[in-house]
Amino acid sequence: MTQLTLTAGPYVFDARFENELAPKTCAAFEKALPFLSQAVHVRWSGEAVWMPLGDMDFGVGYENHTSYPAPGQVILYPGGISETEILLAYGGVHFASKVGQLAGNHFITVTSGLENLLPLGKLALWEGAQDIRFEL
Repeated sequence: MTQLTLTAGPYVFDARFENELAPKTCAAFEKALPFLSQAVHVRWSGEAVWMPLGDMDFGVGYENHTSYPAPGQVILYPGGISETEILLAYGGVHFASKVGQLAGNHFITVTSGLENLLPLGKLALWEGAQDIRFEL
C-alpha cells in the first residue's frame, strides 16, 4: 500500500492510494508527484475543496468512479464535458459542474487527520484558496 502525505493549508493528512480499485489513475498520479496546486471551495458539489486543472491530461478514463465521494475520499475527474479536476470531500458531496452531474475516479483515501477536513473546508470557503501538496 503506497502511503502519501497530503498538506492542505495548515493541515497535514496521511493518505493511501487505492491501487486495487483505480490502478491506472494511481499510477498516472504517482508519476506527477509531488503534485502542487491550490484548493478552492467547490461551487456546485457541496462540502469539498477542488483543484481545477483545465485541460491537464492524466491519460486515464473512468475507473472506480463515483458522484458521491465520502469525506476523506479524493477523486480525479479526467476531463471531458468539464475541465480536469481533483476533488477532496470533507462532508456531503454530489459531484457536479455547471453542465450537470459528473463522476470522478476515487483513487486516494485520507487515513489520518480526518478531524481537520471540516476546518480545511471552512478555511477555503471563508478565506480562499489554500496551497495543497501531495507527496510520497
